[in-house]
Amino acid sequence: MTDALIEAEPAPQAKSHEGSQLTPYAELKRVAVLVNSLSGSVGPKAAAEVEAILAEFGLEGSVIPLESGKFDDQIEQALEDKPDVLFVLAGDGTAGTVAGRAGRDGPMIAPLPGGTMNMLPKALYGTADWKAALRTALSEGEPQWVSGGKVEGHAFYCAAILGAPALWAPAREALREGKLKRAWQYGVRAFRRAFSGRLRCSLDNGPKRRAEALVLISPMISRAMEEPVGLEAAIMSQETATDGFRLGVTALFSDWRDDPAVKTQPVRKAEAWGRSTIPAVLDGETVRLGDRATIEFTPRAFRALVPKPPAAESTV
Repeated sequence: MTDALIEAEPAPQAKSHEGSQLTPYAELKRVAVLVNSLSGSVGPKAAAEVEAILAEFGLEGSVIPLESGKFDDQIEQALEDKPDVLFVLAGDGTAGTVAGRAGRDGPMIAPLPGGTMNMLPKALYGTADWKAALRTALSEGEPQWVSGGKVEGHAFYCAAILGAPALWAPAREALREGKLKRAWQYGVRAFRRAFSGRLRCSLDNGPKRRAEALVLISPMISRAMEEPVGLEAAIMSQETATDGFRLGVTALFSDWRDDPAVKTQPVRKAEAWGRSTIPAVLDGETVRLGDRATIEFTPRAFRALVPKPPAAESTV
């Protein structure tokens, strides 16, 4: 769920020669697009395809192919140019980096699905087709705040998993790619680690509790919160080897919330301690934290160009 930035009033927008009309809910005079042709599902023709779609809407945007070794400089320059909206057609990590650097004061960010998991783009646009997401943002988008969280300087906008089940992420990706042997190897490694990497967690300065993992979900994709008042937190416990296997399988094949061992609650701050470095997955990206981590809710992390949500149906 995103938090609407403004009560946008439709403004007249000129149609392009192709007949596609720009959104009336945002001013889009200066558009920039970062394109990583080597990422996920992007491909070498993506920059030209982006330019063609922009032309449909009468736009001559700045399309910037990202070059190896120059990512940081190119991202920084794109933000310094202060476009009305900066589209990012790249992997999950790059999209998160750009959103994090833009922050509250930067331009609107529109992360298109160009990676493998595409957690943030799917949450914002509901599709894994970057062309469809781009057209939707241009034709229906409005500025909205996106909330999220931070873990020891690492931002996330969809979900964070801390603890042994985070080690299932590589197995899950290998399985999706059809690499069954590698998926099995990753799975065995994660299963073994699950019995030696327990955490202690505290939610909103509450008592410490033992856990197999700590999971935090942003309001944008939470099914438990109607308003962005905090992160949906779950402390996953593990009492037996059978439970450990069940949690692992749930992480691989299903929705972890469906597991009977999982209970959730809203929080604004959480802490986790481990005996050694804590494995974590933030918006699909694997990171290693220290033996202690603090997670804090960010109510307004960055502005996104997102389709205007449908009006709620009256219950009267």
